[in-house]
Amino acid sequence: MKNLGTMFEWHPSAKVLSGLLFSASLALASAPAATPAQAQNAKSTLVVAGPRTPESLDQEYPPTEAVHELRRNVYERLLAYAPKKGEDGVTYEDFGKIVGALAESWEVGPDMKSITFHLRKGVKSAAGNELNADAVMWSFERGWNLKANFHWYMTQILKITSFESAFSKVDDYTVKVSIPNSSPLIERLWINSDLGMLDAVEIRKHVTADDPWAQRWLATNSASFGPYRVTKYSPGQEIVYEANPDYYRGAPKLKRVIFREMPTSANRVAALQAGSVDVAEYLLPRELVLLEKMPNVKVNKVFGNYIHRVEMNNDTPPFNDVRVRQALNYLVPRDDILKAVYFNTARPTRSPISEIYPGFTDQYFTYTTDVEKAKSLLAEAGFPDGFKTELGYRTGDQLEEEMAVILKSAFARAGVDITLSKLPASTLVERYSKGTIPMYFFRDMAIVPDAAYVANLWLNSASLINYSHFKSDEVDKLIDQALISTDEPKRLEGMKRVQQITVENAPWVFLVNPGYQVATRSNLGGYSWYTPNGNAWFDWTKN
Repeated sequence: MKNLGTMFEWHPSAKVLSGLLFSASLALASAPAATPAQAQNAKSTLVVAGPRTPESLDQEYPPTEAVHELRRNVYERLLAYAPKKGEDGVTYEDFGKIVGALAESWEVGPDMKSITFHLRKGVKSAAGNELNADAVMWSFERGWNLKANFHWYMTQILKITSFESAFSKVDDYTVKVSIPNSSPLIERLWINSDLGMLDAVEIRKHVTADDPWAQRWLATNSASFGPYRVTKYSPGQEIVYEANPDYYRGAPKLKRVIFREMPTSANRVAALQAGSVDVAEYLLPRELVLLEKMPNVKVNKVFGNYIHRVEMNNDTPPFNDVRVRQALNYLVPRDDILKAVYFNTARPTRSPISEIYPGFTDQYFTYTTDVEKAKSLLAEAGFPDGFKTELGYRTGDQLEEEMAVILKSAFARAGVDITLSKLPASTLVERYSKGTIPMYFFRDMAIVPDAAYVANLWLNSASLINYSHFKSDEVDKLIDQALISTDEPKRLEGMKRVQQITVENAPWVFLVNPGYQVATRSNLGGYSWYTPNGNAWFDWTKN
């Protein structure tokens, strides 16, 4: 294992990448000069290459990375975080300062059991319809009845049990939400891009008797009050965004955004270098290293809220023994993974809570690479010679494949024999959601910057996405208390204890926080980072 640090420093794909970039550069050099009209149009048009188009345009669709980006640009919310400039020049969200978005002002009840939104007047959708209380109430009603994203936030986080008792129209520009318990998240939850407001006037034109909430229409069309609307949606190929000239913050500088699906990372790199696209998303770390040395290209990097880990099914032997789970954590060569796979664009994960969120602590993380400690724990658990198991990862995910190879060798040092299973994403999700695969890679982000929210998402035994089946009565109790407590010091102390219990019980193999990187042409400015990790085109400029 001592050679792991150099195992992946060169890869055949680097040679292919180099050839693609050379060909792309020749193509760029031979391209004809643009006319003034074309140059002006090019300045207001952004072309983006990403691995996949959004699976659906309906904000009630299960969130994916592509869907999150769509929502950030199309569905406007009631509240937002104020922007702040980081030392790296990137604009971030100020988690300590909430500002109005579609709601010009708002009041939270003294008991934190209600919030009243006063809507901005004169706000128009891309279809020209005005925002009012009826549109907001219809958005609430649709989300509640579809029992998907909106319903989950309302019932699981705000503990609402009745639509009629919770949501009310006060007047034409005022709505009120009342909840049964106090909640420290009663304000910041409405910043979530999953909770955008809909243009009810436009959507109702497409309601039918058998589709009362226009799900079929909204799957392929957009209707909201955000900076952009979708004018072309070709799943698997392309999606086109057109600016909303009546957007309440002002007309977007970029009038048109064309997103092209390019599943192969090397193709996205070549297109960026050739100048046929302005932005290339989700590139491999080794490609980013090469691009940083290329003229007319820049790479934006932030250490965000992603966590990339291996989850173990805590119900399945031998992973129902905490000593086995701890042993695997002592076998991980994290430094080698950071260098050989992530090229130092990631950080080691030291807590289940995102490192940039309030309440994070890494003081309980004690796992180092210690083979003898791992062997001792396995022997105590009754596996002195190790055991056989399976590790699943997504087809086409080169990072996971490289990490899987490293982990297979690392775990073998203690006799743990892993079969690597490369599976289509849909198959992998089906298997881990049904609990039929013992170990699998999992990458996720919690987009509400609150430790209790994050813990509830991944660690509460009642959570639908606690696929590892981690169960701790104390953790459940602490999370449930924190979701209704307004005593912030007590909440933070409880979340500190949650992190201690989780790290000690090791429900996952803790790996890395990958951060978020995006490569662009050097004439783009205004890059900003948001917790859903999608790009917000309104913030960008093209020179």
